[in-house]
Amino acid sequence: MDPKLLDILVCPLCKGPLLYKKTDNELICKPDRMAFQIKDGIPVMLEDEARKIPPEVEI
Repeated sequence: MDPKLLDILVCPLCKGPLLYKKTDNELICKPDRMAFQIKDGIPVMLEDEARKIPPEVEI
């Protein structure tokens, strides 16, 4: 994941910062508890494609 891209990307829902989780190849929005997949180096920033993170899972 390009670090310059990480600096400008925000959550499409709340416009907040995203956390890059290298092990899962995802961008995480903590407030919305959403995980956005990165496919072939391209973040998929669609709400319908995002994975909801259950409340019992620590981010």
